[in-house]
Amino acid sequence: MREIKVAEISKAVFMLFLDANYDLGEDVLASLQAALQVEPSPTGRNVLEQLIVNAEIARDEQVPMCQDTGYAVVFAELGQDVRVVGGDFYAAVNEGVRQAYIDGFLRKSIVADPLNRVNTGDNTPAVIHVEIVPGDKIRLIVAPKGGGSENMSAVRMLKPADGAKGVMDFVVDTVSRAGSNPCPPVVVGVGIGGTMEKVALIAKKALLRKLGEPHPDSFYAGMERDLLEKINKLGIGPQGYGGRTTALAVHIETYPAHIASLPAAVNINCHASRHKERVL
Repeated sequence: MREIKVAEISKAVFMLFLDANYDLGEDVLASLQAALQVEPSPTGRNVLEQLIVNAEIARDEQVPMCQDTGYAVVFAELGQDVRVVGGDFYAAVNEGVRQAYIDGFLRKSIVADPLNRVNTGDNTPAVIHVEIVPGDKIRLIVAPKGGGSENMSAVRMLKPADGAKGVMDFVVDTVSRAGSNPCPPVVVGVGIGGTMEKVALIAKKALLRKLGEPHPDSFYAGMERDLLEKINKLGIGPQGYGGRTTALAVHIETYPAHIASLPAAVNINCHASRHKERVL
């Protein structure tokens, strides 16, 4: 049994949220640069150029790439041969979030009650998803989630007879209705299967995949390509100013479903598709 101190967890979460807000992933930057080469709209190209410069400034000056530094979402894979010592795991994660958002001067965006709307002042509590896995390590993935993109999420309980076409129509319609609100070019996470809550979770986890990395199943990889093509024909374009670059990628994740159900979910990331990970 391997022991990991809560202070180590807090420190890792602290650094991960700073890095996620300051340093846009190379895969996202590469996708923005690739989009710049094929975007036919002059305005769209200008926007893409500004997004790339913005990301470079954030990285060089260690400042947030977006004023919305996000809801602190944490995915933790906890090895079953790990013993967390010195305190509570969830408290340790929240302490890392608190330190990052206070010491890193990141915007605090969380209200303690959804209707009374009083800010907690430190961006806690985080949304923490824990999965027990084999091994003696802890894998932490943090994903600051902006409100503009999160607000464009949707879940629909389709009928099995709706099939792949029904799912695809739902995804394209959701992105179309979102328009410029999620700050395109977006990354579209799609969940198919499970239950209402499971499908929403796997749609969000789909956003953690390396940008443009295809689904291992060729059928779903084909769906991803077709959806990306359909979405980029909507004409929304970078930041909603028109053009072909509405989305950088579509990622699908699936889960077994009930014989009577075909749940589908869409979770959208803005152009600042932020996530970082570390293994302890």
